[in-house]
Amino acid sequence: MIVKSLELANYRNYSTLAIQFDKGVNILYGDNAQGKTNILEAVFMAATTKSHRGSKDKEIVNFEQEEAHIRTYVEKDGIDTRVDMHLRKAGSKGIAIDGQKIKRAADLLGLCNVVFFSPEDLGIIKNGPSERRRFVDMELCQLDNVYLHDLNNYNKVVNQRNKLLRDLIFNPGLMDMLSVWDMQLVDYGSRIISRRRRFIDQLNQIIVEIHKKLSGDKEKLVIQYMPDTGEEEFARKLQFSQERDSRLKTTSVGPHRDDFVFLIDDMDARKFGSQGQQRTAALSLKLSEIELVKSLIHENPVLLLDDVLSELDSTRQQLLCNSIGDIQTIITCTGLEDFINNRFQIDRVFRVEQGTAVCINEEQFDRG
Repeated sequence: MIVKSLELANYRNYSTLAIQFDKGVNILYGDNAQGKTNILEAVFMAATTKSHRGSKDKEIVNFEQEEAHIRTYVEKDGIDTRVDMHLRKAGSKGIAIDGQKIKRAADLLGLCNVVFFSPEDLGIIKNGPSERRRFVDMELCQLDNVYLHDLNNYNKVVNQRNKLLRDLIFNPGLMDMLSVWDMQLVDYGSRIISRRRRFIDQLNQIIVEIHKKLSGDKEKLVIQYMPDTGEEEFARKLQFSQERDSRLKTTSVGPHRDDFVFLIDDMDARKFGSQGQQRTAALSLKLSEIELVKSLIHENPVLLLDDVLSELDSTRQQLLCNSIGDIQTIITCTGLEDFINNRFQIDRVFRVEQGTAVCINEEQFDRG
């Protein structure tokens, strides 16, 4: 699985861009604020329909334009597929696969699996539960169309239930309708809880060994799933919370309040881990994500690394690059020194400057 090319029009600081990627290691280098991360974001959007930054479509379209376009060619099992994405400041995005419009994101997800790693991923470990839920949801939605369906419907039901709770102040007679939404919430939510539990079990089978290597065999990292409610008691807790929910005008029980705890030697890394431990835990998580995707879909994901090497010491840099193997990788950086000094494999290099990306030949830069 590889991304062969990317074309952009009116996408952030790019009026136009056409770039051909190598199937190996691609490096995008240049000064800060030149558009390197925007290229990674566009690849991520073409694979997942979402920005890794959480940006809305209207924030991505060039300031002076009303629409933006992304076109990628993806090769999977020897077959080329074209993905076109049309972003609008006003209105929903349009997506087409080989010229055929699709109505559901589920029809795109899984076509190209990507793993994105940036320094901001440290927030998965050290920030609030919403970032950890977002990580789990993003990965599961790429891997499991049933989970994507259940999650989308669950979120719709939560929104409808919350609207009903707000409307109760004007029409108390609507209280009887809560049970209708509760039944759907339990139906979709129970499947979400079950799938998240299985996903964490699968990650733990991989992450323990990876983290042992990264920590020099000194630490054990385990992810603990902390569901807000279990499948069996979900219906009972939801009914018990109806009075409180009607008072607070929000749904207080369900997997939208789940959390995931990273335990280093049984200690919560968020509360008690040093920044170095948290950074290593984040790297372990991403390396485990790569291995899990490979084991589940029997394909290599595309790896997107956004200025990550500068955050890692030489040992962890080497471990990360050893894990890349034959995975197509697109890396951003401000300079080539780390790659040259450590003799990393480099297959194609692009100089990114003021909304342009120019491929340079190997002989044009000094490998030392």
